[in-house]
Amino acid sequence: MSGKAARRRAREFALQGIYQWLLSGNSLPVIEDHVAQVTGFERADRELFVSLLRGTLNNVESLQAEFEPFIHRPVHELSPVERAILLLGTHELKNGLDTPYRVIINEAIELAKGYGGTEGHRFVNGVLDKLAAKLRATEIAAGRSS
Repeated sequence: MSGKAARRRAREFALQGIYQWLLSGNSLPVIEDHVAQVTGFERADRELFVSLLRGTLNNVESLQAEFEPFIHRPVHELSPVERAILLLGTHELKNGLDTPYRVIINEAIELAKGYGGTEGHRFVNGVLDKLAAKLRATEIAAGRSS
């Protein structure tokens, strides 16, 4: 399996873990262990999965503070899927600097199309676009000038 497919699977499993945490409030080790038992997990990039899940769940408050200005409603009114995708995407935009911001946003849109509501991908795209302009301004400017 290609590295790209393994990375996408890692994001899908991280999303499942974040979603589980939002609904259950279970501890990170319990969720990590549970997701690792899911069929197909062995085809995911395990290192990326662990990094995304831990990095997101250990920083929920600060990640929400980053995207809250762009959502125009209280965080608790978001669907758990949209909230989980925004947490994951925000974590990657802040910390996954080796991954281009366009890739992160595109992956988040694909997750929203696969797991979210009908218009969820548009909402996720809008929020993460605005957030990328703030967090990845240098990268975006470099892309415009090249």
